[in-house]
Amino acid sequence: MAISSYFSTPQRANGYPEKTRLSNGLPTYSSAVQEKMNRHGRSMSWVVPVTVAIPGVRTRRLRLYMPNLSRVHHLGISRFVRRRGPMVLCFLVIISVFAVLSFARRFGPEEKQWTPNFGEPSTLVFGREDLQRIWKWEISGGHYPSKREIPEQIGLTEPPLNPALPPRKAPSLPSRFRPPPGPVSTTTRGDGPRRVYLDLQGQPPGVAYPPRPVPGSVADLDSVMDHCDFSQNKYVRDCLEVLRVGAGLDNGNHVRRGKMDEWKYIYMEQDRENFTEPAQMSLGNVMAPRPLQSTGIQDPNAGLIKKRGVEWEAPLELRPTLQHTPYSSLPSPCDPENPRVFHLFWTGPFTDKPYLALLSFLFTQNLGLHLKDGSEPNVCRPEFWLWINPGPAASIPNPNALGDMFDQLKTNPWAAPFLHPRFKDVIKFKLWNTTEQLDGVPEIKNEWRELRETLFNSGGHIINVPVEKQQTSSSIVEEASNATNVDAKPSATGGDKSDEDDMLNRLGSKSSSSYDRLSVILSDMARFVLCHRFGGIYLDADTIFLRDWEELWGWKGAFAYRWSRLKKYNTAVLRMNKNSALGSFLFRTALRNGLDFHPMTVSRYTKDAHLEGLLLRLPDALFDSAWLNTEVFQRERPPQPYFTEFADFFDTPAQSSAQPQALGFDGFFRGAYSYHFHNFWWKPFDPSRNWPDLGPRFSAGEKAARAAAMPDIDPEEWADKVADDKRDLDWATVLKRTFEAYIRNERPNMYGEWLQW
Repeated sequence: MAISSYFSTPQRANGYPEKTRLSNGLPTYSSAVQEKMNRHGRSMSWVVPVTVAIPGVRTRRLRLYMPNLSRVHHLGISRFVRRRGPMVLCFLVIISVFAVLSFARRFGPEEKQWTPNFGEPSTLVFGREDLQRIWKWEISGGHYPSKREIPEQIGLTEPPLNPALPPRKAPSLPSRFRPPPGPVSTTTRGDGPRRVYLDLQGQPPGVAYPPRPVPGSVADLDSVMDHCDFSQNKYVRDCLEVLRVGAGLDNGNHVRRGKMDEWKYIYMEQDRENFTEPAQMSLGNVMAPRPLQSTGIQDPNAGLIKKRGVEWEAPLELRPTLQHTPYSSLPSPCDPENPRVFHLFWTGPFTDKPYLALLSFLFTQNLGLHLKDGSEPNVCRPEFWLWINPGPAASIPNPNALGDMFDQLKTNPWAAPFLHPRFKDVIKFKLWNTTEQLDGVPEIKNEWRELRETLFNSGGHIINVPVEKQQTSSSIVEEASNATNVDAKPSATGGDKSDEDDMLNRLGSKSSSSYDRLSVILSDMARFVLCHRFGGIYLDADTIFLRDWEELWGWKGAFAYRWSRLKKYNTAVLRMNKNSALGSFLFRTALRNGLDFHPMTVSRYTKDAHLEGLLLRLPDALFDSAWLNTEVFQRERPPQPYFTEFADFFDTPAQSSAQPQALGFDGFFRGAYSYHFHNFWWKPFDPSRNWPDLGPRFSAGEKAARAAAMPDIDPEEWADKVADDKRDLDWATVLKRTFEAYIRNERPNMYGEWLQW
């Protein structure tokens, strides 16, 4: 039996080691003082040596160090009293077990890994080879114009060529001082056009309005992240200043002094044949690919945590890789592989919410409406596709749904103005059909019907819709259209059924207690379907444009934005490329996870697969500037305006209610691309004038809306009196009236352009 020694060997006066143990194994000492010092010193150390016999070697023993349980027990008793001591010991044991499991999870082979049930289970269904193919497909197509590193877990063995990055010059350090190549590559090798960063400022005398973005310009979102990333303690207020200064939105009001090169984030891609400097660069000035060592990994999926109970997915069938072409080299202003289409999904009768989204689109985007003969020859006009699901989310459209939809739009005062011929090339209404759309996605068209009963899945919460409850939408739409709620006010009695049938038959959210949850869940899936099938950018209907998105179209990668303080996605804004490898991955992964497209779940898909870099999580300052303040963050330095809750947009507090009228559109989160007011479908933008106010061209719709809003007043006695208006206008009211004044030709748009009819 092996005997452990807890004490070091003392020295005798003659210089020879003290014989510390007798034949019976008990320790012995030359003096009581030495025993006391030895026992006290060893008992207070955190580890103690233990000797273990080596099999087959009788004259040698192996010396190991083990935790000193006496020390732990003494600490627990002295500092945490006798009852808490065992609790502290148990806590330390749990920490040790967790550390061992983490080490095994990180370095153990995939088939031997055990995932402890801490947190959420893995959603991964693709192996490393497929993940590598996805990264390479997106990079080679110009969809990764970024210098951010590729995760090591992807395991690329050489840096892929990146046609969206310019060549990178080699460092001047001699080769002997450069770090050796690692076993995997985490960078790409730039092989694209040169970048020329722009100084966007209007020239006198045209300084009253900001200049339009240069057609074909691109936003360097790496630079935007440097100035705006909440994880790096960047403030929304400072981010918005960089955004507006770099885009020239402070034209005529520029008060910053000093060199502003660090704040330039918009650039043009210049083809190599157009370089002003020598186009050919010697190989000595360009980082050539360095040979990389083999990883030596036996299991190709080591380090990846697969979803429990499923096999690895079959290899993805990816479409041919696209070629990245700079804007200046396109045969026409619009790239057919990257269509400029904004998508919006809407359920039920048209209200003032999509009305304002469309007005803000006309007010901000470069649509050529200021020209009699259409757009400029070198400008690609974006289009707005408004997808309408005419009935409840769970209903089946009738065969005449398309014709019925346009009949409803023509008679709806909020929608009819956008059917005007002047807007026919930029605003298009589309009929949503769930079956048709899902069948149009090749990755799931043969399998999604197996999940029909659990189609409404949001974050793992499934709403079961019985087949017998699915009714055609024609009668429901007709009934809702005849009772269009123009002022969107909840009824005094509530008027909400609490039974399940009422939820299944809801047409939009008319109050906080009658929220149309099914439509929201359907829209979570619809945004990915639309972007994958048609390309473009999806926007939630509670979004208002605040500036031109030209440079965001130029950045060809996929993106959403951050869920406030959390490292999760909010897909209220979603950009994806048509038929992309990323889209194929998301649909196949969602199919194996219950077709769940809730943004929190999508965050898990990309994180588990190490693909977060391919769906960039932009700071919410760009699209949702009030969010952090509403969650009690950054209130010591808030942006303008300062909202402590999202309701402040509709009901601006009295202390700051002078700002909307005094500052107007230019004082509303200047620099952000859009504003997301987070639902509030039931609150009107302009309570005292809750109708479309677009001038004589659309007077018929205005009269109908007025009659619905004020049924007790004779139309012949209507008179606009300023005394009837609200004294302190809210931000929502000011924005609505600003956009309407542009349609009435009472003011230009935000870039100083007048609408030409």
